[in-house]
This record gives sequence, structure tokens and C-alpha cells, in this order.
Amino acid sequence: MSSSSSEKRVMVLAMDQTENSQYALEWSLDHFFTPFGSDAPFDLVIVYAKPFPSVPIGTVAGPTPAVAIGPEIFPAVDLELKLVADQVTEKAKQICTSKSVHGALVEIVEGDARNVLCDAVDRHRASLLVLGSRGYGAIKRVVLGSVSDHCTHHAHCSVMIVKKPKSKK
Repeated sequence: MSSSSSEKRVMVLAMDQTENSQYALEWSLDHFFTPFGSDAPFDLVIVYAKPFPSVPIGTVAGPTPAVAIGPEIFPAVDLELKLVADQVTEKAKQICTSKSVHGALVEIVEGDARNVLCDAVDRHRASLLVLGSRGYGAIKRVVLGSVSDHCTHHAHCSVMIVKKPKSKK
């Protein structure tokens, strides 16, 4: 981050592998960073919440004999999650570079996105949290939960949800 980070406010931006979070990053860079160059009003912290590896233990039945699934596949699951995290953070860095924004801090934090983001806001003393909208309807939000909804109620800063425009057909 810049040497004047004590003077600037901090923006935490949630990043994942979806187009919606990439759009939120691009939109934020276009509106809060690129036009201002080194005088941008924020220092940027991009956070990827890497899920904990979860391995189902049980039996998979199908047309072939049942196959036991157990903790021996844990290393493969963990490796896949690390690869996704690396891809997401590399994409975030590429987007920043393409918009001539340098000095963004990119973090990978393991845990549930809702908690990871609220903790990042507190840890960095952020004044703004930016999230991309997944566009879930009411039923999906109830069933799956909403990171945006949780953060708007629990983050100790302003929360901005960036919605990707619907593509025109």
C-alpha cells in the first residue's frame, strides 16, 4: 500500500471466481482508483475467502459397486481449493494491473466468507466493503444464505453491493 496509507481510508473488496466479483472489482477501480491515480481516496485490500476443505465420509452408490469416500481424498480437495485461490488472486492482480492500479493488497483467508469479510473490515479498519451481487432471488437467498445480507448487518463499515448489468440479448 502507499506510504500515505495512514491518511487514506481503506476499501476491502470481496473477490471470488465469479464474473460478478470481477465486475465489482473493475467497477470499483474505474470509479474510485483509475481517475485519481496515486491520489485515489482509498487503499485497496482484496480478500478471497478460501473455503475450508470438507470431505464427505460415506458411500457412493451407483451403477458400479459402492465406493467408500473418506479422509484420504482430503489432500486432493485441499490442493484444488488452493489452486482456485491462486487463480482468483492472480485474476485480481491482472485486473488491477490492466487498470493501472498498483499497490493493492491481496489476501487469501481461509473460512466462511461472511466471517472472513467482516473480520477483514475490522483488521484493516476499512471504511467501505465492496461485494459483487450474485443476483440470487429471495428463495435462493433463504436456502443458501447471503454473504451480502450478512455483511450489511454485521460489518462495521459501509457496504456497497455492485450489481452486474443484465446482458442485452
